[in-house]
Amino acid sequence: MEQSELYGPIASNVWHQLSQIKLLICDVDGVLSDGLIYLGNQGEEFKTFNTKDGFGIKALQNAGIVVAVITGRESRIVTERMASLGVSHVFQAQADKRISFNQLLSELNLSPAQVAYIGDDVVDLPVMALCGLGVAVNDAHPLVRKRADYITQLKGGRGCVREVCDLILEAQGVLEQAQGMSI
Repeated sequence: MEQSELYGPIASNVWHQLSQIKLLICDVDGVLSDGLIYLGNQGEEFKTFNTKDGFGIKALQNAGIVVAVITGRESRIVTERMASLGVSHVFQAQADKRISFNQLLSELNLSPAQVAYIGDDVVDLPVMALCGLGVAVNDAHPLVRKRADYITQLKGGRGCVREVCDLILEAQGVLEQAQGMSI
């Protein structure tokens, strides 16, 4: 067991894998959002995003780690939120997320071992199985939790992405630098 200063004990194999990550891929609904979709009377769609997750994404990018999104739904809200965070690898309306995953590996010249994927439901399992580190959010479907290498302490839309970002940066020894802290 390794010890994260922020999140407690982490299995040694997970800690090692965190230290190798060059790409974090996130699902959206249930991961970057709480999974709820609010629909207005005029057909408008609303989602909430946690600013802590946004800060974690920016910190990863500061450390040179690429962040991507692969989601099964299409949403202008996702396009706008990812653009505001500087996430340029955004794949929406993906029925088979493995296609986008393989495209990212090719584009970025990475091996699967250098990738972490964070998901919450069974549609995420095929990509999680290909990655070096498969992460389930705390409130993920039981099958996803069962097959994950790591389960976050925090729930989807409630800072779980920040948790994974912090752990990657901590395992790589650049947490404070990437977050712009000079303590």
